[in-house]
Amino acid sequence: MSSSVPKIKERLSIVDVISSYIQVEQSGKNFKAKCPFHNEKTPSFFISPDRGTYYCFGCGEKGDIFSFVEKFEGADFMGALKLLAERAGVKLEYERTDKDKDKKELYFEILEEATKFFEINFQKDPTPRAYLLSRGLNDTSIKNFRIGFVKDEWRSLSDYLLNKGYKKEDIEAVGLIKQTEKGAYDRFRSRIMFPISDSSGRVIAFSGRIFGKDDANEAKYLNSPDTPLFYKSNVLFGIDKAKSSIRTRGESIVVEGQMGLIMSHQIGFTNTVAVSGTAFTDNVVDNESKINNLGLIRRLSSNIIFAYDGDSAGIRAASRSSMIALSLDMQVKVAVLPEGKDPADIIFENGDSWKEIIKKAPDVVTFHVDRICKNTNDIRQRGKQVRDVIFPFLMMIKSSIDKSSYISLIHSKTGIPSDAIMED
Repeated sequence: MSSSVPKIKERLSIVDVISSYIQVEQSGKNFKAKCPFHNEKTPSFFISPDRGTYYCFGCGEKGDIFSFVEKFEGADFMGALKLLAERAGVKLEYERTDKDKDKKELYFEILEEATKFFEINFQKDPTPRAYLLSRGLNDTSIKNFRIGFVKDEWRSLSDYLLNKGYKKEDIEAVGLIKQTEKGAYDRFRSRIMFPISDSSGRVIAFSGRIFGKDDANEAKYLNSPDTPLFYKSNVLFGIDKAKSSIRTRGESIVVEGQMGLIMSHQIGFTNTVAVSGTAFTDNVVDNESKINNLGLIRRLSSNIIFAYDGDSAGIRAASRSSMIALSLDMQVKVAVLPEGKDPADIIFENGDSWKEIIKKAPDVVTFHVDRICKNTNDIRQRGKQVRDVIFPFLMMIKSSIDKSSYISLIHSKTGIPSDAIMED
């Protein structure tokens, strides 16, 4: 354990730490709140300033400032330690020697060195910057998101890291090189590099966009493989930069891809995160206690807007994501994007139109009812689509009042009698 832990506990009050995440109120010499780790109407989460601990009588969660930040942020102990040390103004000190350094700490170190390597390459070559500027990014965004570049060379990164004293097996373990019978080579070549960070801001992986190489066999985007630090299905791009804004604004925006994420932040929507791939994974529903993807967002705010690409794949992905969000009792909206457009395109063409799209985003049921009405005027076809498309969403909504309200909405928009909807 870090020798900095006692210093951090001395400087930070558990009440101050927890109240920066959730609303708390005094109850005698203690404080209470609605537990952020399970749904409840009456506060059962109690904080003891004297002991520096918390305990929930509803779900049994308990601990100190470190365990709270770990749980809430979806971080490991070292991530929570980093966040709290920065807040307390404490320089981290470790009891372990370099020889005994924990593997995860070593992996984080290697990825940080790789990030610096990519940043240096980016600064040396003007062409990646020119490309990103032509796509609408500015220098501030490039710097804030630590965008880098790697040349079309087989071993430039691995040679750099090996010369720094890191072992080949550790470089391979974090997904930076691939091993073959003929030897090892760099996984990322001729790509603009986007670092992927955990909720505490530590680089855990990369996504590289092909650049300066015309090869139809090369994937446009290449992500790091799953590693001890990175599980693609459990990562939200930009969560480290968006989490504070999500809390203060009381709403999150979810897009697809790094460019949409960065462009959205660039015009002031700093509560935006991006998914890896086209949908959230079902393990969020299977184990709600795990703070991953929607579990983490839900602890920051229960209000969410899905703003996926305006094509059929994007709409399907938004539907799957919305189902999971509703199962977690979140308030879900879906942004209506022009067909064939993604957030980056829209913001590049006209940032004000993006602001309107987000402002006018309808709730998920209204979104799909409007699509059904647009697709057909036939009452029977509408009825079938309501049954197939809308009913699964209604089944996920827990409030009877909300369900009744949506039935009235469906009736008014589609012309289907309310009685018929309720009978089905």
